[in-house]
Amino acid sequence: MGQCGITSSKTVLVFLNLIFWAAAGILCYVGAYVFITYDDYDHFFEDVYTLIPAVIIIAVGTLLFIIGLIGCCATIRESRCGLATFVIILLLVFITEVVVVVLGYIYRAKVEDEVDHSIQKVYNGYNGTNPDAASRAIDYVQRQLRCCGIHNYSDWENTIWFKQTKNNSVPLSCCKAALSNCTGSLTRPMDLYSEGCEALVVKKLQEIMMYVIWAALAFAAIQICTASKVNQSHKEAGAAELRKCWERRRGRQ
Repeated sequence: MGQCGITSSKTVLVFLNLIFWAAAGILCYVGAYVFITYDDYDHFFEDVYTLIPAVIIIAVGTLLFIIGLIGCCATIRESRCGLATFVIILLLVFITEVVVVVLGYIYRAKVEDEVDHSIQKVYNGYNGTNPDAASRAIDYVQRQLRCCGIHNYSDWENTIWFKQTKNNSVPLSCCKAALSNCTGSLTRPMDLYSEGCEALVVKKLQEIMMYVIWAALAFAAIQICTASKVNQSHKEAGAAELRKCWERRRGRQ
């Protein structure tokens, strides 16, 4: 009966390690997604330290593939030392993930101030040429988020580009996607996106930080479950060794 319990516990623990690997892969994916998305919005958010949580979870996700392998080997071999080492490493990683969550909330709170500080400068640097990085960023954001200007399309009237072109129109990226004959003219405001980009950029960046926070929290929950099962397996392995030792002594008698 005891041996059956140990086997069952080992099976559950190996299964948890498989989930562990899958979760580590998801962590790496979320971190990579943050990097890719940040690249699209980096002109609106100049604080590169925002990427620190993403860097940490990619590093943690990569490390946990190796740790999961250690956990599986220790479980199959019933190595008490290996399982104890596995739990200690899990605890250290858990602390790291708590740090990720805290940093995520800190940088999420800073997003609005950062965007508000830089967005006016980005729009003033728009020159309408595709090779220009700032121009590409603005056109991309306006098409992707379906917005126009900082607060609304009228903000374009205060930009250097608008004053130089003197054609009373905004970039074509302000045109609604369903319209093929839109020229960006301010005489036809119904053809343009009415919502400003600042609020939507802030919302998008905050969503990205929440992905990092939720990924770290979800993985922390998996770690707690795994650590609990490892501890149980550790106790069962110790009890099994004591039983074997007792049985050997009785056999000698």
